[in-house]
This record gives sequence, structure tokens and C-alpha cells, in this order.
Amino acid sequence: MSYLMAIDAGTGSIRSVIFDTKGNQISVSQKEWTHLEEDGVSNSMSFDFEKNWLLTCDVIKDSIQKADIEPEHILALSATSMREGIVLYDKYGNELWGVANVDARACVEVKYLKELEEGIEEDFYATSGQTFALGALPRILWLKNNKPELYEKVAHMSMIGDWVLAKLSGEIASDPSNGGTTGIFNLKTRDWEKSMATKVGIKDDIFVPCYEVGTIIGNVIETASEETTLSTNTKVVMGGGDVQLGSAGLGVVKENQVAILGGSFWQQVVNIKNDVMPPKDMSIRVNPHVVSGLNQAEGITFFSGLVMRWFRDAFCELEKLEAKDMGIDTYELLEKKAASVPVGAYGILPIFSDSMKYGKWYHASPSFLNLGLDESKYNRASMFKSLQENAAIVSAINLENIKEFSNVEFDEVVFAGGASKGELWSQTLADVLGKKVKIPKVREATALGAAMSAGVGAGVYTSIVDAAETLVEWEKTYEPNMDNYEKYQEIKKKWIWAYETQLNLVDENITTSMWKAPGL
Repeated sequence: MSYLMAIDAGTGSIRSVIFDTKGNQISVSQKEWTHLEEDGVSNSMSFDFEKNWLLTCDVIKDSIQKADIEPEHILALSATSMREGIVLYDKYGNELWGVANVDARACVEVKYLKELEEGIEEDFYATSGQTFALGALPRILWLKNNKPELYEKVAHMSMIGDWVLAKLSGEIASDPSNGGTTGIFNLKTRDWEKSMATKVGIKDDIFVPCYEVGTIIGNVIETASEETTLSTNTKVVMGGGDVQLGSAGLGVVKENQVAILGGSFWQQVVNIKNDVMPPKDMSIRVNPHVVSGLNQAEGITFFSGLVMRWFRDAFCELEKLEAKDMGIDTYELLEKKAASVPVGAYGILPIFSDSMKYGKWYHASPSFLNLGLDESKYNRASMFKSLQENAAIVSAINLENIKEFSNVEFDEVVFAGGASKGELWSQTLADVLGKKVKIPKVREATALGAAMSAGVGAGVYTSIVDAAETLVEWEKTYEPNMDNYEKYQEIKKKWIWAYETQLNLVDENITTSMWKAPGL
């Protein structure tokens, strides 16, 4: 029997997942990691490569042990990771400095770059699909301004998934889907755009080779073998960004296909040709896909899953106890109670994440609008229902904005992640979108996508598209109720107006934004 290993370096944890070559998950090992704020550096989130490498070794060893297989039988491995996070190295390949995806220390540098030359952010965005807010340019500029001695030693840059593969193979390289999120990238050529670095005054010779997903970059080296128990015969294969490889794991590998990933944050992704220009208003992010020739237009909804967890933990102690007695999950019980709440949740309008406005990205203060004192209507069940509706409505707005600039037409949406476990939530999404919603059997889509990459490198599959068509199966579909769709169209209009009003309160310093991008 032969196996493939996927290493998933997420925001909150590192995981090693072993699959057989038919896509069946054999074992998984996971350890949480944290990205701590650097002393004296506000809004920073450092990546501790020393501690995190030990955790990575632990999960690799543990996954092999749980699978009860010989390491020799792992044909190949690959990695995926949170995007935007970067690791910088010296000329010998030793790590110097790393930051996680949510690092927002470079506020001053983002403002500086925006004002460096009129229209510079718009020009860079047209090439890369990224704004400065989460990109690598301001972060590296921060290092140059604040730790010049360290900056002088920088010789290479990679993403965090690339760092995992570099530790295992000794080869520092990157791929378009992950490297593209640095913003120092060209969507059409699928390679680094070094002229951007030159223009803003940072080193332009730190960019490592950029290989397509599925390319073999080496074998496991001896030192890594000793640390992980992996075989030196196991191939190390180029991986990619978590959302794009997750899309592959959902079978979203062709033009015009659409997916919504419902996790802590929600992403709405639409596959478009790589010659489609990003929107002029910079409202939507555009990333290279793991499939050559395709990009992904991406909307992001902030904290949708985290808001639901906050609501459960802050208000639903009784439901937690009741669910425990019933032997079911608290969310399942809340869905049962919310099922009888009518469309629109008696007019409750949750104010949490805005639709994506990538060029000027900030949110209103969290709140529920339009509550009443009739406890038979305004209660935990209706508030829960309103939160589910709201996540679906914001997703619909983001997809409409993508459609506006890309002209993509679609009839169905793949829905995955923790939120897709909820039947009420899945049906609500279908009703809000007015589209069929498909739920995949495999929920570990990101890890499966990385395993597909490993399989391509090992010659098990001819391409990522071939792997997706071979491995992805469907569990359930939800057809839209078009009467409900018409009602949600009206609710969406009200919510957009209410949200704009709430943003005005933030602008006037009456309330505090839930989150705002660096540099605003």
C-alpha cells in the first residue's frame, strides 16, 4: 500500500494528515500553535520557527505512528499553509525573521507606500490582485526601518508552507498560489514581480524559485529524516495556499466554478481566467489558483465562525447543557430551535463583518439591530437564525461584486468547512443565493488538496485537475426556495443601508470598528 502526506500549517495549528492514494484519510495528528505579539511592537504576530518546527516534527511522527505504516510507504508529501505569512532567511538558508498572516505591525509603512507615488497601490493591485494591507512589501519595509542589521542579512523569502518544505528538503522555493498573496507578484506570468520591490526600495534579489503546485523539489534530507522518522526516499513536492488547495480538494478546479469555505472566516472564491483584470475599485482580492491559467477572485467575510462561537459561549449556556444531555452538538440543537423562526428572523439585523472592500477595509462595531421586547420572537433562536442569514447575505454580496467585474455566471456553489455541517445553514445559503448548494463528502479539503499535490509529484495523478476529478465525491445537495430568495433580496437591501449607517458611527468615533486594515 502506498500513501501521501499532507502538512497543513494553519493559523491556529499544524497538522499532518496521511491519505491513501484513493483519497481515504488514514490518520491525522494536530497541535495548536500561537503567534505571539513581539515585545514593544503593537499589532505584531511573530512566527516562532524554532518552536514551530518542533511541533511540525511531532505531528509528522505522530501521524505515521497512528497510521501504523512504514515511513518507506509514504511516496510523497506536500504542504499548505495560511497565506500572507512569510519567513526570511540569510544566505545560508537559516531563518532570520517570520510573521504570521495576521501580523499588522506595518501601519506606518502601509501609509508611506500609499503616499509614495500617486496611484501606486492601484498600479500594483492591477498586476498582483493584492493591496498593501496584508502584503509583504510593508512588512519587509518595517524590518528595514526598525531592525536594519537583521534586514541587511536577508537573502531569501518564502511563505510558511514553503518553510515546512524547505526544512524537509533543504530547498527554499515557492509557488504562485501562496507567493501571490505577498502582493509582489504578477497574476499573468505567475511569477514574482521584482520591479515592485525595486520601486519601494527593498531588496529585489530575495525571491526564491517559483514552481507550480505538484513539482518535485527534492527528497527528505537526512537531518529531517532523523527528526521526523520520514524516509529519505519520500519525495518533497511543491504545495500551495490553503484556500486554493482547499478548492482543489473540493473539486473547484475549472473556470466559473464557485466555492464558499465556511470556517472561522468565510471565503467566497470564483475561478476566473488569468487574463481577467481585477476590478478598478479594488473591492475584491484576486489570487493565482493552483491550476495554471486560472486565478481566483476571492471575497472574505470576517469572523463568521468566530461570531457564532462567541454567541454560543456568551449566551447559550442552557443550550450547551441541554445538548450535552441529548448527546448532540450545541450548534445542532440551536439549529433545531431556529428552524421554526421565519425568514428574516423577525427583522433582526446583525452588524458584524461588512462585505469585502479590499481597498478600504474596515468594519462597523458589532451589534444586533431591530431587537424587540417580545421574548417569544426576540430570543436566542431568532438571533442565531439571524447570524446564519447574515453570513449568507454577506457571501451573496461578495459573489455579486465578483460577478460584476468578471461576468462569471454560475448555477451552483460548493459549500465546505464547519458551517456546512449545519443543514439549516446550508439551506439558508441556498435560499439567499438562489443557487444549488453542494456539500462534499470530504471535509478535510485543504489537506486533501495538499495530498493531491503530493500525488501529482509522485505520478499517482497526471494533474491537480485529474486528482480532483478522481477523488472528490458529494454527500448532499440543497435546492433553493425561490420564494425565500425574493424575501432575502429585500432583507439584503435593508442590511446594506443599515451597515453604511453603522460605519458612519465609526467614522465619527461614536463606536469602535470590529477590525480595520493596517494603514487606515
